Amino acid sequence: MAIAAPRIPVAATAPASTDKSAMAMATTLFFMWGFLTALNDILVPHLKNIFDLTYAEVMLIQFSFFSAYFFFSVPSGKLIEWIGFKRSMVAGLFTMGLGALLFIPAASAPSFPLFLAALIVLAAGITVLQVSANPYVSVLGPPETASSRLNLAQAFNSLGTTIAPYLGGLFILSAASKHVEELREMPAEALQAYRLLEASSVKLPYLGLGLTLIALGVVIAIFKFPVIASADPHEAAQAAHASVWKYRHLVLGAIGIFVYVGAEVSIGSFLVNYFSQPNIGNVSEKIAAGFVSFYWGSAMVGRFIGSALLQKLRAGTVLGAAAIAAFILVSTSVLSTGHFAMWSIILVGLFNSVMFPNIFTLGIAGLGPLTGKGSGILVMSIVGGAILPVMVGALADRIGVHHAFLLPAICYLYIVYYGFRGSRPVVVPAV
Repeated sequence: MAIAAPRIPVAATAPASTDKSAMAMATTLFFMWGFLTALNDILVPHLKNIFDLTYAEVMLIQFSFFSAYFFFSVPSGKLIEWIGFKRSMVAGLFTMGLGALLFIPAASAPSFPLFLAALIVLAAGITVLQVSANPYVSVLGPPETASSRLNLAQAFNSLGTTIAPYLGGLFILSAASKHVEELREMPAEALQAYRLLEASSVKLPYLGLGLTLIALGVVIAIFKFPVIASADPHEAAQAAHASVWKYRHLVLGAIGIFVYVGAEVSIGSFLVNYFSQPNIGNVSEKIAAGFVSFYWGSAMVGRFIGSALLQKLRAGTVLGAAAIAAFILVSTSVLSTGHFAMWSIILVGLFNSVMFPNIFTLGIAGLGPLTGKGSGILVMSIVGGAILPVMVGALADRIGVHHAFLLPAICYLYIVYYGFRGSRPVVVPAV
């Protein structure tokens, strides 16, 4: 069954040089959605404890969040066609702000379904930013440096993901949270009071984030972005009747985005629980949250390095080599214990760093007027972050978090293939 992908207006000819002020403003958006996405890694252990959930059940947090990319990508693309890049970015930020503010009534209940509903609204706004900002940055300068430019923007996304777990652990996770066994022995009234107290810790952080997002939306509305020329009308007409699914490297790239996001989110989601295990880090959840920042921080460092490497090396080569390293590190963590296992999994972030921007730019390479459709398909493939964590959660309930990481390891093997072979464009016969 064919999936209708959003058609995103893309420049017929990219600018000869990058607009630095527009690039700087765009990277702010990357930072914000990275920050909010990484906060889910703190919500997972926090809400698991409050509502006494299994790993599979608590992964509904990531399922709700990342499913939004699948369901809202098409409406987001149509929104961009209707009101343009800038207004869509503003609408996305306001929607994100609303989603963040909805955490307050969810915590006041407290209700796990309401938390999931707030996450869906938040992710809907992020989807609008993803659908608009990724291709916008790609065409904001010369095409030969598109991968480098997107890596640089993603580095600021990683700055957000690095800061979020530390601050989230500081403000949200309690150093004195009760164990599941204690919760099950508490009277109903005492349990409800405990849940209300613990859930209230999210109110102040998400209130601040909600107000910040709305304020940023106002700033973006005032800022003057350069107008990217629309595609040639004749090419646009051709694109409307052409099938983007004939491009093998795009279809394989969509699978690459699916497994990459699924692997990265799965690992990040379980790190707090993983590090707090006696045979791994043997630390409290609050301290473990600080170590999660190293995972995302290494991704930030890797993206700055990747941005420089991609000025000289083929994107597919860098992608394939990074995926090999990630596979080895995850496998090492699964087969070992203690701090060696802990730091092996943390270093995976360094090699995750270049994967999304490289798969994205390799996937849309050579699509011409079909670039908008291709971008939409790749963004929709982020739904891997919804499906694979639930699968890893189900595995964790049966064989433990430690060995459940075998599934993300398999995902990296596919990315090795895509980097070295699957990403090579195949000439499509004219229709």
